[in-house]
Amino acid sequence: MTTQVERLVVHYVDKKDEKIDIHLRNDEMPINDRVEVFIEQLHHAYNGKPGKGFCGFSADKNSVVASALQSYRKGDCHFWNMTEQATDVLKEELNKYAFNETGYLVFCHYRYVADDYMMIALINIKDHYTITSDLDLASSRHLDISRMQLAARINLAQWSAQPEDNRYVSFIKGRAGRKVADFFLDFLGCEEGIDAKQQSQVMLEAVEDYFAEQEFDRTEKNDLRKQVFDYCNDCVTTGSDADVVSLSDTISKGDGTSFDTFYREQRYDLEETFPVDKKTVTSMVKFSGVGGGVSVSFERKHLGDRIQYNEHTDTLLIKGIPANLKEQLQKYLSEQEDV
Repeated sequence: MTTQVERLVVHYVDKKDEKIDIHLRNDEMPINDRVEVFIEQLHHAYNGKPGKGFCGFSADKNSVVASALQSYRKGDCHFWNMTEQATDVLKEELNKYAFNETGYLVFCHYRYVADDYMMIALINIKDHYTITSDLDLASSRHLDISRMQLAARINLAQWSAQPEDNRYVSFIKGRAGRKVADFFLDFLGCEEGIDAKQQSQVMLEAVEDYFAEQEFDRTEKNDLRKQVFDYCNDCVTTGSDADVVSLSDTISKGDGTSFDTFYREQRYDLEETFPVDKKTVTSMVKFSGVGGGVSVSFERKHLGDRIQYNEHTDTLLIKGIPANLKEQLQKYLSEQEDV
């Protein structure tokens, strides 16, 4: 177990007929093995969510949440009281943005490896059905962690060490995009910070330029792209920032110019550490596209080998069709012949 739960409070958010009611738990939840496992699952599920936003508390916005958190950390406010103050603000913002959310509001202070976190997550409920030994239908309600859309996490250690760095608060942007971003910026009283997608894109451009300068051959480039992707994917999994020096150690070869030297000399608009956007870095090892009823996806290393692209005729030639797709096509053709 790599998580250590310090404090946990769960409230209930109930929205009926456009009205939000908050049912507050009376005290903190006792910490036991089930709690530790639950928070570890929540931590990893959060890390795996794509498209996060990053920000920091703004002195100009007079954040109630930030003030309550600071009071708790100084010992001037009990954890439960801090959650009550934050819940009042969250209720106002849920009404303001008309989110149709019902579920359990989780506040958790926990440690993971060397980091100290505060997680705030609204987790929806999902009904599950089973058949009893008497062959009757029974149902139960479960927390739908994998589909949580309203969740934010404050890296408390990073906030203490670098309060001027607007990236120690992260939140799930979700499918609603800008609406969710605005909600969290207002609820937390934050200003937008580093753009993970933009930084990841600049990193990819710098890496490709570096490969070109070093004159790596096609096989070397594909191998190094895979190493870059694996490194970035590990960062996403652990919830840590990518580091240019570590990235340089991954792809620099021989006596040539190292990647970190190259990136500084070329003055790329890339921070020395930055959060990774997984969807962006996946393009380093995979081509994919959807449109007009067609979805195509394949590993980058196959282009020019199993897959040929003709720009003039706007066609892809695929050699070695996947077995399951081939079976479907053969079945379709057989049915057409019988008509």
